[in-house]
Amino acid sequence: MPLSPTIGVCEDDDELRGVLRRALEDEGYLVQATSSGGEALRRFEADAPDVLVLDIGLPDADGRDLCMALRARGVTAPVLFLTARSALSDRLSGFNAGGDDYLAKPFALAELLVRVAALVRRAPTAGASAAAAAARALDPAGPARAHGQRRAPLTPTEFRIVAALVARPGVVVRRATLVAAAWPDGAIVHDNTLDAYLARIRRKLREIEAPVALETARGVGYVLR
Repeated sequence: MPLSPTIGVCEDDDELRGVLRRALEDEGYLVQATSSGGEALRRFEADAPDVLVLDIGLPDADGRDLCMALRARGVTAPVLFLTARSALSDRLSGFNAGGDDYLAKPFALAELLVRVAALVRRAPTAGASAAAAAARALDPAGPARAHGQRRAPLTPTEFRIVAALVARPGVVVRRATLVAAAWPDGAIVHDNTLDAYLARIRRKLREIEAPVALETARGVGYVLR
C-alpha cells in the first residue's frame, strides 16, 4: 500500500496551525507541523515533505527566505505560501523566492485543500540535489555563509542573492533573476548596485576561505562554482 503524502506546515499561529493539521490529516495526509523558520529548516531539510505550506510572516524569518534556504539545500517540494498580504508585489516576490502557489488570509479550508492536492500531483520524486552540500549554513533566521567553523554574516539581501546562486550550482544566473530574488517587485536596482553586493559576497567568501568561486559572466550574470 503506498504511503500517504506528507505535508510540511510552518505556521506560528497555534490555533491556525492546529486547524491546518486536522484538516490535512482528515484528507489522509501525514503532517509535519512547525511554528518557526528555524525549526522548519532543520526538520524539512532532514526529512523533506511532499508539499510545503509556509506562512510568510514567521516570528524569526520571512517565509520566502525560508523557502529559498530550503531550495538551496536541495528541497524541491512544491511550496504554498500563506500570507495576510495579497498585493501583486507580494505575490510576485513569493514566486520569485521559489514558491509555487499563494493563498491570502483569510481563506477557505476547502480552497487550501484543493490547492495542496494540486501540488501533491506535481510534487517531484527525485531526491535532494547536489546543491544541498554547498548550502548548509544558509539560515534565514540568522543568515550566514560558513566554511568549517568560520562564518561570514550576510545581510538579508546578500542572503537572498547567495541562496539564488547556491540553488543553481555551476549555472549562470541572470542578473534579472538575482534582482527578482533579492529585492521587492518594482524596486529600482541599478547594475552597479547588484555588482556592489556581489563584490561584498565575493570578499566574504574569500575571508572564510570557502571552497567555492563566484564568477562573473559578463553582460549576463553570475555563477557559483
